Amino acid sequence: MGCDAMGNRYYENRVDYPFGQHRWVEPADVHNFDATMVPPEWHGWMLSMNDAAPHQEDAYIEEMSKRINPSAPSDAPFKHNVGYQNEIFNFNGMHNQSQIRSRGYGIGNSIVGLPAHAPDAYYTQPGSPYNPAFIRKLEFEGDLDEAKGGGRPYKNDLWKERLMTAAEKNALANPTGDLVTRQLTPKEEAILARGGTLPSK
Repeated sequence: MGCDAMGNRYYENRVDYPFGQHRWVEPADVHNFDATMVPPEWHGWMLSMNDAAPHQEDAYIEEMSKRINPSAPSDAPFKHNVGYQNEIFNFNGMHNQSQIRSRGYGIGNSIVGLPAHAPDAYYTQPGSPYNPAFIRKLEFEGDLDEAKGGGRPYKNDLWKERLMTAAEKNALANPTGDLVTRQLTPKEEAILARGGTLPSK
């Protein structure tokens, strides 16, 4: 009945085979065949959703469009209701590109032509935290050890408080520089961690 861009051949036998088993495909690459390598137009024909094979659809639409009497002038670029269609992009015959996987970290996939270190083609919705376009880059506001060359960067004030030692929190609580020799109790550390101040004694 025809052949697609990948070289898969499609056959039909209405005489010897029962309905539902009378259409089949012989893949171009038997050893690396995947169901997603069947294009949508041929998939619809194989499941008997449409009787015309894809290469016969253009002639059918052209014939049917002659019978249409337009009721009003139109500036639409199409003469039929199918609308705009992109040319099929074959990534080694895989129309569903969410199936493309690497064979290991930094290996890629030579069978489908996926280069090394290329990300797997998992589909994520726009706005998803896993979508690369929507992942926010980690930006730091400052560093507690900036004078020493860095080592404890923080991205907000909450991180800053969590990274501070008890002595640093005590120094913030006593801006006058009075030396506090006693150990802080857990309750006092919790007060300082929440941004409070210790009562003067």
